[in-house]
Amino acid sequence: MNPQPDDPRDMAATMNEPKIWDSFLSDTDRAVLARGRFQSRMGFGRQTAVVVIDAQKYMVGEEGADEAWPSSCGAVGRRAAGEIARVVQAAQAAGVPCFFTRFELDPGGADIGVYRRKRALLDSPHWCLAGSVGAELIPSLRPGPNDVVFVKKKPSGFHGTPLLGYLVERGIDTVVIVGGATSNCIRATVFDAASFNLRAIVPAEAVFDRIPVSHAISLFDMDRQFADVVPVAAVLQHLQHRQQPA
Repeated sequence: MNPQPDDPRDMAATMNEPKIWDSFLSDTDRAVLARGRFQSRMGFGRQTAVVVIDAQKYMVGEEGADEAWPSSCGAVGRRAAGEIARVVQAAQAAGVPCFFTRFELDPGGADIGVYRRKRALLDSPHWCLAGSVGAELIPSLRPGPNDVVFVKKKPSGFHGTPLLGYLVERGIDTVVIVGGATSNCIRATVFDAASFNLRAIVPAEAVFDRIPVSHAISLFDMDRQFADVVPVAAVLQHLQHRQQPA
């Protein structure tokens, strides 16, 4: 029998916890949210998957050597990597599938597209070039036999990838989205998930960004209308009580 969806009221307790974006909101902003009845809790559905976005070495750099990693998010990325590993390990223990994206570009730039108009192609083994050390998953993540790893070329984990097809085949209606960067690929993946009528859950400590204000406001924007931003503990509790069918 498929597990029953969680009651959104069970998630409502997280609404009263302090949020990273609270200091950016005025009383007027809070009144707008209340009047428009934003930020309701959708909760988890019947079948969950974890989507790990670009948790790669180039994103988290190296302790004491971040200057050599041009896209490193630094210490915040490495802290989040530990939380991502906790979510992935709990999912794997529960038989919940994990889908890992890897963002990588051709070393010659043939597939970079319009992105090159906003940022230079970097000739560095510590960036996201195909075949480089930077493009590898972080060592604490070990995809299991129930998991899938695939390459993406654009911010969203859905754009031009097989992700939606995999989710449909497995009857998934809820995606827990972790990784980085919050304001880029996490946000794009969340918005696409909502467009496909999937419930999106974002564990706040398991996503990361280079710029603190971008991180905070992106989490707010997602939580306002397209996802539930919750503590990692809430996701772990859900996973520990769910056993997915084969």
